[in-house]
Amino acid sequence: MKPKLRIFPDREALAFAGAHHFLSIGQAAILHRGRFMVAFSGGTTPKLLFQRLRVTRMQDALNWDLVHIFWGDERCVPPDDAESNYRMAREALLDDLPIPAANIHRFLTELPPEEAARQYEKELQASFGLPDTTRPPVFDLILLGMGSDGHTASLFPGTTALDEQERWAAAVYVEKLDAWRVTLTLPVLNAARDVLFLVSGEAKAQVLQDVLAADEEVGKFPAQLVQPGSKRLYWFADCQAAAQVLISRRPQVHWHV
Repeated sequence: MKPKLRIFPDREALAFAGAHHFLSIGQAAILHRGRFMVAFSGGTTPKLLFQRLRVTRMQDALNWDLVHIFWGDERCVPPDDAESNYRMAREALLDDLPIPAANIHRFLTELPPEEAARQYEKELQASFGLPDTTRPPVFDLILLGMGSDGHTASLFPGTTALDEQERWAAAVYVEKLDAWRVTLTLPVLNAARDVLFLVSGEAKAQVLQDVLAADEEVGKFPAQLVQPGSKRLYWFADCQAAAQVLISRRPQVHWHV
């Protein structure tokens, strides 16, 4: 699958474009299916996107009663912990939205990791109205980031969660962080109608080039394994993160401002 890469001058422009992409997908989902099912990501760039969505005119662009928010992954910390992806999204956006509390579906990270993963599968099954777990839920949009090691969500290199083909959510012990996380698995990520990677900062420049390189071994980095069947896979990057891509593909690069 050829990635759709869009490069922006800075993180602010990237977040603004991401917010408009979010709203566009959300409006279409509500129009055609009566609701918008979206999975959030953690990180500084999604936080900027969420803050953009707080602007009143953007809030008014969606019927938030019909929006259901999930998370692609979460740290195994209490929901009020400073490291919590849920807390970040709540403070950056959710507390200011007219969205029903029942439409916010967080990982129950106060439970042991394996139990939190199992409970999230049950939450997904109930929320999507699925009779069983033979087919994964189909999100309208999944927001993802990427680490400097090529991980995405909490799918880290060398972890067993990368091989999971049946479970929708998995507990992951990340040895280099000495920490547990819970994450959606590749079958769920790849079932989504639309996947948007948000990548910013010079620390991501080399790995973004490697992940997107046509001659790179597919699967070397977890982010490369995100290949939605819909083929609607987008990468939004600021110029710092895209520096190596710009050098290697300058004649083919299109800027967005």
